[in-house]
Amino acid sequence: MKRTAIILLLMIDAGLLFAQRDTISSQKITTTANMIGIGHTNVLDDYLSNEKFRGPELRFVSMTEKFNPAKDITFQRLLQVSASIPKNNSETGNNLVGMINYSLAWYYNWHFLGNKLRLQAGGMADANFGGIMNTRNGNNSGQMRAYLNIAPSAAVNYDFTLWNRPFTARYSIDVPLIGLMFSPNYGQSYYEIFTRSNYDHNLVVTTIGCAPSMRQMLTLDFPIRTATFRIGYFGDFQQAKVNGIKSHIWSNGIMLGIVKRFKLSKIR
Repeated sequence: MKRTAIILLLMIDAGLLFAQRDTISSQKITTTANMIGIGHTNVLDDYLSNEKFRGPELRFVSMTEKFNPAKDITFQRLLQVSASIPKNNSETGNNLVGMINYSLAWYYNWHFLGNKLRLQAGGMADANFGGIMNTRNGNNSGQMRAYLNIAPSAAVNYDFTLWNRPFTARYSIDVPLIGLMFSPNYGQSYYEIFTRSNYDHNLVVTTIGCAPSMRQMLTLDFPIRTATFRIGYFGDFQQAKVNGIKSHIWSNGIMLGIVKRFKLSKIR
């Protein structure tokens, strides 16, 4: 009986060691960040007006990253919602602007400096929907904005210690190469498109030549007591010239939010 008990204990111990080893190798790190941003926007859409409209912008940013150390692959999901009421130069008219951006990205990771420096490069699928309304226009008072992009994406992350506390700095950039955009043609009304079903090249293939755009983000994660906060800068520069219509929404601002990190372990 004693010999049998010893054998069973050894088997259980070996099983626990194997499970522990497998758990460590299969840990996945998930990072979530929710931020509120305040910035300034510059809006032009000559389907509505030849004037540029400028004003403050409010933005919500939600980011989720899932890092698999075993494969050195990171999956990122990013949601951005922005709203602004910019004015023209003479302050005699307003635009109402609202945009939703949702993107999915996959990165391969390279590690340097003892894993303190991490470089990421990959691709992103980017969906955007929203609109602009000019409060002074009678006809053609609104312009819908809807487009999809495929973009190369890159980021650099640096972990460092300051005052015996952990900090993480990160910079990311996305530059769309090709996409598909909805746009009325020059002089075409939305009544013609949606009521009379008069299609006139309203789905346009875009490239970096006719829609040179860029998104970038610089952030710093820092601890305060038991919580981790994120402060950063966002630069969102979307522009296009299709169907004879020139448009852009340029936004810059700062953001502040909270970060949570946790590990998911899979035991086989």
